[in-house]
Amino acid sequence: MLDLIASFISSGLGANLLYTMIVIPSVLALVILLIPKRGELLRSALFLGALLLNAALSLGLLRLDDMKLYLPWAGGEVGINFALRVYNFSQQVIVIVAFIADLVGLYALSYLRKKDYSPGFLFYYLITLALVNGSLLANNLVVMLFFWEALLAVLFGMLILGNETDPKAAVKALVLNGIADLLLMLGIIITCYLAGTPLMSEMKPIALDSEIAVLGFVCMMLGALGKAGAMPFHSWIPDAAKAAPLPFMAIMPGALEKLLGTYLMIRVCFDFYSLQPGSAMSQLIMIIGAITLVLGGAMALIQKEMKKLLSFHAISQVGYIVLAVGTALPVGFVGALFHMVNNALFKSSLFLSAGIIETRTGTTDLRKIGGLGRFMPLTAIATIVCALSIAGVPPFNGFFSKELIFDAALESNIGFYIAALLGAFMTAASFLKFCHAAFFGPVKLPESVSREEVKEAPGAMLLPVLVLSASCLVFGVYNKFPLSYLQALFGDFTAGADFSGWPHSMTLVLISLAVLLLALLNHVIGYRVTGEGVKAVDHIHYAPVLRTLYDLAEKHYFDPYNISMAAIKLLAWICLAFDHCVNWIYDVFFVRIVNFVSSALHVFNSGSTRLYMAWAFSGVAFLILLFMMLH
Repeated sequence: MLDLIASFISSGLGANLLYTMIVIPSVLALVILLIPKRGELLRSALFLGALLLNAALSLGLLRLDDMKLYLPWAGGEVGINFALRVYNFSQQVIVIVAFIADLVGLYALSYLRKKDYSPGFLFYYLITLALVNGSLLANNLVVMLFFWEALLAVLFGMLILGNETDPKAAVKALVLNGIADLLLMLGIIITCYLAGTPLMSEMKPIALDSEIAVLGFVCMMLGALGKAGAMPFHSWIPDAAKAAPLPFMAIMPGALEKLLGTYLMIRVCFDFYSLQPGSAMSQLIMIIGAITLVLGGAMALIQKEMKKLLSFHAISQVGYIVLAVGTALPVGFVGALFHMVNNALFKSSLFLSAGIIETRTGTTDLRKIGGLGRFMPLTAIATIVCALSIAGVPPFNGFFSKELIFDAALESNIGFYIAALLGAFMTAASFLKFCHAAFFGPVKLPESVSREEVKEAPGAMLLPVLVLSASCLVFGVYNKFPLSYLQALFGDFTAGADFSGWPHSMTLVLISLAVLLLALLNHVIGYRVTGEGVKAVDHIHYAPVLRTLYDLAEKHYFDPYNISMAAIKLLAWICLAFDHCVNWIYDVFFVRIVNFVSSALHVFNSGSTRLYMAWAFSGVAFLILLFMMLH
């Protein structure tokens, strides 16, 4: 049935399908915004229709074989045409985007019901979908940059909804992502200059053998890292978790931004530039990935608030992807793409599960809840499945993608492999605490919530969570299905290799299982000492030295944004002090000098004609003498 739909759409629209993927969601978003507040039913129906239509169009793209579309515009004389292209890589990512967007969109309709900002959120949601489609379909780097930059404005709009009086999180996201986008802009300028064209399909991989090539590569990678939420552009995500609704966290930092960032990283390293394994640039990217996954996991480990815990893990998981891309190995690229897909599935599902808990209990604070599994068994099962997946437990999808990344990391440098294992330990420990505190143990609820109120969420909220969690199991047991498509994206680069099925190295599998067992042992010991699942890692949190570091981190002393803002404030204070000094010199010092000289000369202003004539002849004599000396 789906094949028939895809065939009908692709044959009917052809190349026009490419810009239709951008126009249709945008137009329907505007229509939704114009519907009066009382038309909630019509707005919801139109929103779901837009999502389903987008999904159908994305299936139609699968029938197109490397198709291009050129629409000349004002910049055509310098090669900046509105160029779109669909090929195997963009096809796969767009289908994943449509799948996630449909499920989260269905959830959002129920979650945001009767919220004043619901129409605005649905508008931004569809505009985001259109811009993501445009970014993935763009065949011109300048056109891609247009969609990429427009996403920044939409991100700000979504964060400001309902938070107009406290826009700090939105401003922080705007600044950090804006800096990354400016770096990307510079990288695109350099890349177009070196390649001799802005068309991606005509670019040949540029060797990193010159300073200008290295600068272009670094700037483009930093732009991609900023979109993916890697360090040092990460710190807006935990702040957004406190301010934004859960559907936003699920669709943006949880899924779409990771998909876009990974897509661009792969293209920069594989299509635009020639990243060589073991090179300085390869090592630099792996270092960024290792730092991101370890520090993100370390901060998630101590969180007792679900949204902050998940937001730090959104940062940590992108660290695995960056590390894998940095290896520049076939197993690394395939592992990065598979983890990109897996992360979109389990991370968006975990955010949605947290939203269900928040809806039913009024809180996401793990210290205020407990024993919810007996009231919400389906939510508990789905959450535990996704927790097992993100922790890398077999046979779930996260286990298989992480093993590919572990293999690539070990082949590159054992230090990166150890960092990845450390991240795996902290991830497993975090979600043992999460699931134990939320779903097991004695029942604990906020005082304002009765047991009768705690039950499963409506079907519109529960169904997406169940589908996403089931996908984690399917993509693990039948990993050959996604991996065969992902491996084919790299053509001859991965020819002869087979990354599907059970991992090839049993040694690495046994080491990974040992790390997971160590995390379980750590949880059991912590629980027995404290008597509470939520405090099971407190012995790590409050260990000597770590306690001080964690306290400083929780107060944002290590936040690159806060450090930059402090530096800017210091610079502003220095400039202001210098300005005051200059003003004092002109407004006070010189005035006092003039007044002093004026007072001193006043004694000679006696009204005597003889005295004035004497001063005049003395001046003339001095000028004559000076003239004679100079000549």
